[in-house]
Amino acid sequence: AAVPSSGGAGTRSYNYRVVMCRGRVEMEMRGRCSAGQKVLASIVIRMALAESFGVNCGILALDEPTTNLDRRNIEGLANSLGELISSRRVSSHFQLILITHDEEFVRLLGRHQLCDRFLRIRKDDRGCSKVETADIRSF
Repeated sequence: AAVPSSGGAGTRSYNYRVVMCRGRVEMEMRGRCSAGQKVLASIVIRMALAESFGVNCGILALDEPTTNLDRRNIEGLANSLGELISSRRVSSHFQLILITHDEEFVRLLGRHQLCDRFLRIRKDDRGCSKVETADIRSF
């Protein structure tokens, strides 16, 4: 929930709060969330904002989205992203930019068969970064 308030010099600022709804009861989540729940809530909020305000914007960028998530939430995030990608495939300008060290998460996304390849960055023998294209089906 966002509540506008007047800021200095005629600007507006918004105070946000995150609540969890159980039936008809709202529970304030401040101070109740684990680190993983905070990460997941942040991703959900970003996805909702992108869906609301970025209808014609085809880029979704996530940097280390599985940090602090447990296995169940990682699988849920992979499934949700899979559904989002499936629904956006008809749009020729949609791109997902995902930065992660979590190879299991990449495998989970690969099960959705929504892309053929991904870019992997590795260090070579001299310590230089090399970008290589990898086939997600053989990952």
